[in-house]
Amino acid sequence: MPTLRLLIDETRDALDLREVAGQRGLAKSLADEVIAAADLVGHLNLVHPRRIQVIGSEEVEYVEQMPATRRAHFIHELALKEPPAVIVADALEAPADIRQECETAGIALLATHRSAADVIDYLRVYITKRLAPSCTMHGVFMDVLGMGVLITGESGLGKSELALELISRGHGLVADDVVELQRVAVDRIEGRCPPLLANLLEVRGLGLLDIKAIFGETAVRRKMKLKLIVHLVRRSTMEQQYERLPLESQTQDVLGMPIRKVIIPVAAGRNLAVLLEAAVRNTILQLRGVDTMKEFMARQEAAMRADFGDAAGSDGSA
Repeated sequence: MPTLRLLIDETRDALDLREVAGQRGLAKSLADEVIAAADLVGHLNLVHPRRIQVIGSEEVEYVEQMPATRRAHFIHELALKEPPAVIVADALEAPADIRQECETAGIALLATHRSAADVIDYLRVYITKRLAPSCTMHGVFMDVLGMGVLITGESGLGKSELALELISRGHGLVADDVVELQRVAVDRIEGRCPPLLANLLEVRGLGLLDIKAIFGETAVRRKMKLKLIVHLVRRSTMEQQYERLPLESQTQDVLGMPIRKVIIPVAAGRNLAVLLEAAVRNTILQLRGVDTMKEFMARQEAAMRADFGDAAGSDGSA
């Protein structure tokens, strides 16, 4: 889990957080378990003890209007809740009693010139990305027709050669060999390339190719939303393990989210680039509510009912 020290360092350009008191608390982690970012940062509210408490001009005015006894109790309660940090925004000076309480309790007290709303919005996005579930998968991640497509399969089936063909047809490379995936939202998984492998594609016989240098800026992408997995298999595997016409759309679980999956058998003479583009176009239609298989089954069922009706009519006339 990222610490508050790391948070300060990584948001320095955007938030310019300054340490005011409670430096001992900078070693704390943001959370012991992954929870929603909205629960980890927000305006001053003692109902949420694990939240980074952000104090703006309205919160300072609210505290300063309290009677002395109630104010002291309120600030003591704030410390007892053990928030990860307290941030004073709007270029305000931290009230002396809050500063003293944070120093005593070892709670990091930070300050920034940015508005409280801006601090909360920025930190929620930052924390969401930092705490998002992640994994790595083996394959080639591509932008095909604006859709993030992960090409997987056994070694030696031509994933990189297929990627090179797709790049030459105007599509974009995100990552080759190792793809870093992160679930940044309930319905969104983003894939990107490890920095070490950025813009590189390994093709058997050619070695490492710098796709950006060879094909230009438009041939690479920094990240894409994963929407489709295209799994390459040998024809013998396809015949033994998969249906020729699956009645239901296939999916694969990635970070707890079902991702549409298409199986393509590899054989001599097959144009995999054309087949993959067709799979992407068909997936786009399915996302728009057009399911060719279901329409075919409905058409077949209607034809069977018509044939049955004609047969019944012939029997009656006889």
